[in-house]
Amino acid sequence: MQGQESIPFTGLEIRQHNAITTARYEMTACEMDIVFYLLSLLRKEDRIGTYYQVKVKDLQNLTGRQWNYQQFLEATSALRGREYVFEDNKRLLQVGLLASAEYIKGEGVIELEISEKIRPYLIDLKRNFTSFRLQAAFSLSSKYAKRIYQIASQWKDKSESRIFKIHDLKVMLTLKDPKGIEPEQYSKVSMFQKFVLDVAVRQINQHTDLHISYELIKKGRAFESIRFLISQQQPQQLPLPFEESADEARQISARQRLAELEIRESRLVEQIVSEAAMVDELFKFCYNLKTGKTKASTNPGGLFLTMIGLREAKVKPKTQTKSK
Repeated sequence: MQGQESIPFTGLEIRQHNAITTARYEMTACEMDIVFYLLSLLRKEDRIGTYYQVKVKDLQNLTGRQWNYQQFLEATSALRGREYVFEDNKRLLQVGLLASAEYIKGEGVIELEISEKIRPYLIDLKRNFTSFRLQAAFSLSSKYAKRIYQIASQWKDKSESRIFKIHDLKVMLTLKDPKGIEPEQYSKVSMFQKFVLDVAVRQINQHTDLHISYELIKKGRAFESIRFLISQQQPQQLPLPFEESADEARQISARQRLAELEIRESRLVEQIVSEAAMVDELFKFCYNLKTGKTKASTNPGGLFLTMIGLREAKVKPKTQTKSK
């Protein structure tokens, strides 16, 4: 069996064939994180039968999200059964992404095998493809934002996307069953805007290298189509260090988190990044801060240093009463 001893960080971009970008498929956020990470490992020269190792801890550190064991099991099980549908004038292909997913117990490693029928769509970089940043894919929490970001990335060198029928976009986002069997979600345009489009625009503009907006186009009195307006911007976050080894990438990510907390004193930084337990606490603290589980509106860096014992907690002096 061909395996990979360590995660080969192969660059800052995923290259995804446009047939997959525009295919109709449905994934949870956990499934998407696994897929994006898997895509970052792919190389054009990979041989048939290559197995790809996803280290759960690395994935969580990079995404800032915590997934439990059951969620991973459900995600990989769904990915094995999840169907991509590719259709043109000559054929219709139904294919799953994963041929197998094997959990190595006690090591926090998932070994993934790609279905061979889908491999050409993933690694054929000589043909039409979409290129988008792995960091951005991870930063988006809404699954609709992830999908719309992929779609918008096809048009990032132009000022606008092609015009999509709202029906077709909803089918791509699995909000509408093309056969009409399942009920349509967000059937009112106002609800579609509020819970899908506006959320996606806000997250994409905040976390990625793209700035997008959209125009709804009427036919008669009803909205029928949509067009995305796209420009490129400098992402606010530093690039993830996928060209480094896993340990180096972990240290660089830790330094980035410390800088975000405004912890810059070299002695403290070196002490924290050199101790694995402290780095684990750092990632956990940043995740809890991001999700609101930890409250620190004024000085989150100081709170973190106090929590790991590198700064003494401030104790308010007791009020003394004068004796008469």
